[in-house]
Amino acid sequence: MSSQRKLVILNQAANYLTIGFANAFQQEFDEVVLISGSVHVQGEELDSRIKVHSINRWHESPASKKMTSYLLAMLKMWWLLMTKYRKHEVYFVSVPPMGYLLNIFLPHRFSMVIWDVYPDVFQITGMKQDHPVYRIWSWLNRKSFKKAYRLFTISEKMAELLHQYVDPAKVIVQPIWSIFQENEKVSKADNPFIKEHNLQGKFIVQYSGNIGLTHNVEAMVDIAELLQDESNILFQIIGRGPRKAVLEKVVQERQLPNCMFLPFQSDEMFPYSLGAADMGVVILDESTSKGSVPSKSYNLMSYGIPSLYIASDDSQLNVYAQRFAHAFCYNKSQLHAAADSILKLSQDRELWKQMSLASEEAAGHFKRSNADKFVELYLQSR
Repeated sequence: MSSQRKLVILNQAANYLTIGFANAFQQEFDEVVLISGSVHVQGEELDSRIKVHSINRWHESPASKKMTSYLLAMLKMWWLLMTKYRKHEVYFVSVPPMGYLLNIFLPHRFSMVIWDVYPDVFQITGMKQDHPVYRIWSWLNRKSFKKAYRLFTISEKMAELLHQYVDPAKVIVQPIWSIFQENEKVSKADNPFIKEHNLQGKFIVQYSGNIGLTHNVEAMVDIAELLQDESNILFQIIGRGPRKAVLEKVVQERQLPNCMFLPFQSDEMFPYSLGAADMGVVILDESTSKGSVPSKSYNLMSYGIPSLYIASDDSQLNVYAQRFAHAFCYNKSQLHAAADSILKLSQDRELWKQMSLASEEAAGHFKRSNADKFVELYLQSR
């Protein structure tokens, strides 16, 4: 090239995926800059050649503080791109969720990775498509996506959602990857998380993640109630959020002995808490099941843990369950069937081994090399 090629990556809350993108681009570009409010390292370290330009941190709650942090981050990103990084190409990842709309107002070669489809996810809250916010955001999507240099999404079902906003030929589908690249799960006998919480002899059905108003974690409690007489099956809910206290109260009122609530685990303990699960649970609201693939689903695969997906038939999770045979997928009206499958899996060791092996095989499609594939697709002539 006759001139240096420079890239700036935008993500207010950078995690292992952002680090993977940055490191992969650093192999091909002369300069890579990460604009972020925080960089959470899990496994892969950020290449020392990559410059980090700090902005304000993202706040999870309360909602007003969260939105303020989003808007401030967008303003700072816009200003930095208009001043310090005018000649850089731009690659937007994740947060703030409306951040990719900046490309409407910027002259840069601007690309984005979409792994939650807005405004469609607002349907979880009951927002209708004729709501002003929904209509305006949809209109902005059409302008933004049409102008994008590269428009990535992480699943076929998400691509279908994006097709309502942009020519399908423009959407590039490329899956992401797990935090864990190898199955380094230790035996239950050697697992410090099992020992700390006295979980020996339990078949652990585990949900780990946010417990917000839209996460439908109450499905776990409903299934636990159906199986409350199975003393060897434990339903473990790990995480935080505004619904956690409500769910704890429900468990108390129903006098369910088979539910355990724990806070998010430290980065050091997380591999052990994940590895303690005999079955992982991933839940998606059916109104937006096409619009998301939680990263925890890939982490469960990487550790060879069979999964229970509570999601709609047209979700990507259901596609994966059918394609890889590593998981059961039921919608929220099929909780009795979900309970039967949990019970069967807890009693049939051969079936568990079969699904565990299928999970590990599925994980082969979601490795760190996928970051390099994003870069290859970015650089391709189209």
